[in-house]
Amino acid sequence: MTDLITMGQNARAAGRQIAKLSTAAKNAALHTIAAEIEACADEIIAANAKDVAAARDKGMKESLVDRLVLNEKRIKGLAADTRKVAQLPDPTGTAIDSRVLPNGLRLTRRRVPIGVVGVIYENRPNVTVDISTLCLKTGNAVMLRGSSSAFHSNQILTQVIQSALEKEGIPGAAVQTINSTDRALVKEMLTLDQYIDMIVPRGGGSLHKLCRDNATVPVITGGIGICHIFVDESADFTQALDIIENSKIQKPGACNALDTILVHQNIAGAFLPQVAARLAQSNVEIHAHDAAYDMLSANGHGAVVVQGKPEEFDIEWLGMTANAKVVTGIDEAIAHVQAHSMEHSDSILTNDWHNAEQWVDEINSCAVFVNASTRFNDGAQFGLGAEVAISTQKLHARGPMGLEELTTYKWICIGDGHVRP
Repeated sequence: MTDLITMGQNARAAGRQIAKLSTAAKNAALHTIAAEIEACADEIIAANAKDVAAARDKGMKESLVDRLVLNEKRIKGLAADTRKVAQLPDPTGTAIDSRVLPNGLRLTRRRVPIGVVGVIYENRPNVTVDISTLCLKTGNAVMLRGSSSAFHSNQILTQVIQSALEKEGIPGAAVQTINSTDRALVKEMLTLDQYIDMIVPRGGGSLHKLCRDNATVPVITGGIGICHIFVDESADFTQALDIIENSKIQKPGACNALDTILVHQNIAGAFLPQVAARLAQSNVEIHAHDAAYDMLSANGHGAVVVQGKPEEFDIEWLGMTANAKVVTGIDEAIAHVQAHSMEHSDSILTNDWHNAEQWVDEINSCAVFVNASTRFNDGAQFGLGAEVAISTQKLHARGPMGLEELTTYKWICIGDGHVRP
């Protein structure tokens, strides 16, 4: 029977130990984790195969199955990413700012670990490694609750990480995974405020709502993206087609993959057929709305075109489907995004810098792009290393949560016999 209180107590104790580790000691542990992952590749692949087989038996969409798979190439990638985290600067112990007050007091804000981080996530076992390594680098302990679909994968990865930590003299309880698929334990985890300092849910809207409604632990939400690209009338067609294809196709099951294409009415007649033809090469189904449907229904240019429904603008497709809509201009495009965006990743394709600036000023997503793929909203792509999540909220952390976002700070005040008048 899983005892979350004991897990929390052990995590808190382990967190105090790793918070004292030097950067060199943490980096040595990260290199040992990477080596252990590579050495245990066969066991990891065997455990993962059980999860993949079960997912396919249950009829999981292939784009979601792809998120679950761990093969030899991806395991090498996990090890490489772990070594990259070791190469990143350690934010803990650094001064954010410092100054001397008029009364002579020396005041500094110093970065420190948050303490114990809880993460609830769905489907992707690579998250187990990403989060564990980032938390170790920043001196945080972590409690993980992965989805039942990745149960065997998460268990073996946690065991591998714990083994590596213990080889370095670090408590294995610094990284723990709940070894039960009982959903009641999620609600219990959300109320462990005595032991967990912050919870990050990575999953769909129902998981985020569950966390917001039930947590007594501070929660950072994100990872849900209804992502848009607006193609302005001044856009370069060739460049725009490449960006749209990359945003939709490069990894369609990702939260920063394209969901809705908005096209200026002055170019829609010429541009939308080219979009349809390009996306048809990857078997993308286009849900065309209003004027876009009128333009594409008679000839989808090789693509499957269906008439879009208004409620589909609020769907995160996570697969080979995209909405297409014609808009009168940038103001309608911005209004559409503001009505339907989850404030994740939204891009404008334009050669009009005034429109680009308006887009950047008025779209309040955690990452706003100009003439670039939405797929760049990612910790590694932003040079932050791996990420815990992509936060779409506005407090503490926003966008890819890398090392700095896993720290808080404390004030250090140094005096010389000072007393307050």
